[in-house]
Amino acid sequence: MSAHADQFIIATRGKGTYEITDRVHAIVRASQIKIGTATVFVRHTSCSLVIFENADPSARTDLHAFFDRLVPENSPYFVHTTEGPDDMPSHLCMALTRTSEVIPVMDGRLTLGTWQGIFLFEHRRAPHSREIVVSVVGE
Repeated sequence: MSAHADQFIIATRGKGTYEITDRVHAIVRASQIKIGTATVFVRHTSCSLVIFENADPSARTDLHAFFDRLVPENSPYFVHTTEGPDDMPSHLCMALTRTSEVIPVMDGRLTLGTWQGIFLFEHRRAPHSREIVVSVVGE
């Protein structure tokens, strides 16, 4: 059994999804692991990771609009608003999604489906630098 880990930073421009599939795949290739799993983890509480449609950008537009309606800013019942009206909504959106994804590795490649990509889902309006850690284990 072998293990390999690496990390990278994604600069966001505010709310939205940012594809990181190629960056993760490069780490998998560098690991030289042919069969195993890749765990992708984001080290923050106001953004998340999703595996989502990567062919038609309108699917991501709908995802963004859905979360904006599901967890609206300026809700009068939010207490945690120290960093602004998107503070608590960003934490709730993160809790409703995930901070990590595990993807099987076969033949040294991520086994994502044809229309699947790995995305950082930024829930804050302001730009941020987000740390992504990737751990690959296997043979």
